Amino acid sequence: MKTLLILTTLLSVAVTDIGAGFAQAAERYGNRPPVIVSPDLTAPWLMQLGAAPRTVLGRVDERRVLRQRAVGDQPRVVYRERSGIFAPRQQVIYQRPAVQRAAPLVRSAGMVAPQRPVRPIDPQFLPQTVAYETRERPGTIVIDTNSRFLYLVTGKGEARRYGVGVGKPGFEWAGAHKVTRKAEWPTWRPPSEMIAREAAKGHYLPASMEGGPANPLGARAMYLGSTLYRIHGTNAPWTIGYAVSSGCIRMRNEDVTDLYERVDVGTRVIVQ
Repeated sequence: MKTLLILTTLLSVAVTDIGAGFAQAAERYGNRPPVIVSPDLTAPWLMQLGAAPRTVLGRVDERRVLRQRAVGDQPRVVYRERSGIFAPRQQVIYQRPAVQRAAPLVRSAGMVAPQRPVRPIDPQFLPQTVAYETRERPGTIVIDTNSRFLYLVTGKGEARRYGVGVGKPGFEWAGAHKVTRKAEWPTWRPPSEMIAREAAKGHYLPASMEGGPANPLGARAMYLGSTLYRIHGTNAPWTIGYAVSSGCIRMRNEDVTDLYERVDVGTRVIVQ
């Protein structure tokens, strides 16, 4: 009997202690669970699954906190926490601005120079002063179409020599003329024979083309007598030293500009 009384007393004390423990826990935590999963771990995955932003409840500090976090290429998420127990925290989603790409630069077909082959100009065709014996008076231009050189006679057994491009087979010519006109950045007007000849090959030439970097006559032109031939520049300087033209004498733009400043209308020109 005495033993049963002792066991009953001990059981009552244990039950009282357990009840007090539950009462203290309830007083401390209220009716909400004490463990809250951080939205920092869940929100990015929810966004990947297409979930809409929502308000999250959780325990926060007594101070204001602003945290930012970017997850890969996902939209940037900003969490703002406010003071108080279980205060609401709102998600504000900012989409990253789209990258503006510049439109590609398109050049007009009329301003595109011919495609340059891998063929550097031979140094012998660059301007230079050379020994040159001739009976022609200083200031005379002599063009040797076989060697592809133009000589400007300076006297005293010397001449200023330039490399040139000459008429292709079937378009060679020789003779003596004078410079009857000079023009800077001349307009190109192909003769009707050239237009018809090129059209038969499937190449259609314009009736005229204003002067400019893409113009086949280049920077300067010196017209020879009443012929259709000229000494002029070119938009294809890699052709200097070759027989490629329809009879005109072509030079690099910098070379024809130099020659242009050295000669006047009336200058004698000998093509041989």
